[in-house]
Amino acid sequence: MNSEIKESFEKTRVAGSIASGALDEVAKLIKPGITTHKIDALCYEFINDHGAYSAPLFYRGFPKSCCTSVNHIVCHGIPSDKVLEEGDILNVDVTAFKNGWHGDTSRMFEVGNVSIKAKKLVKTTYEAMMNAIKILKEDVHLGDIGSTIQQHVEANGFSVVQDFCGHGIGETFHKEPNVLHYGKKGTGEKLKVGMIFTIEPMINLGKYETKVLNDGWTAVTKDKTLSAQFEHTVGITKDGYEIFTLSKKIS
Repeated sequence: MNSEIKESFEKTRVAGSIASGALDEVAKLIKPGITTHKIDALCYEFINDHGAYSAPLFYRGFPKSCCTSVNHIVCHGIPSDKVLEEGDILNVDVTAFKNGWHGDTSRMFEVGNVSIKAKKLVKTTYEAMMNAIKILKEDVHLGDIGSTIQQHVEANGFSVVQDFCGHGIGETFHKEPNVLHYGKKGTGEKLKVGMIFTIEPMINLGKYETKVLNDGWTAVTKDKTLSAQFEHTVGITKDGYEIFTLSKKIS
């Protein structure tokens, strides 16, 4: 691995560690009765305290430091005075910007006791992401990632959102390549050592169609069924891959 790639991995590792650390703190907070605004404030403070900046804040006009997507919100939910209730599921998406590099990750949280269906949706979404990460190595096609996710999700009776995708990341928050979470094996660009990108499948309990609300950000399921998402920032190494946003608290 050349020195340029080595440096990019080191910086992404630092930013990724701060982002995952913020979610570890969020995990301590999740219970019925707290607001998504409180989660946002915690993420802002944690990232700031670690000498980094919350990349979503003011990104293309986004007003908050993280995305909080509850129940049928697919992604880009805006933190507010909304109170979490028993049985809700929630995705929190954070990105730390440190020393000119980004680390982007999201995680699902269950509020109190959630339904069996919701639990299965969350579990399947996490498995789909990890299954895709485990196949990563040089010369694997981008389509292999999408195919791996789609097969696992549809085998469990859920659907893959097609309106949003993973993305290249580094000194820029979002860049090429687009990483689709559905697709055919053997299609798309081949992975190369040094590539850094996110895998972040959004999985719906019902149909895959989404719509964006009038705020221009909040994406919801058209049929108002539950949605779940997990996200890691990963890099391609000569031996396979590295996950930059692993939690220090959970495997």
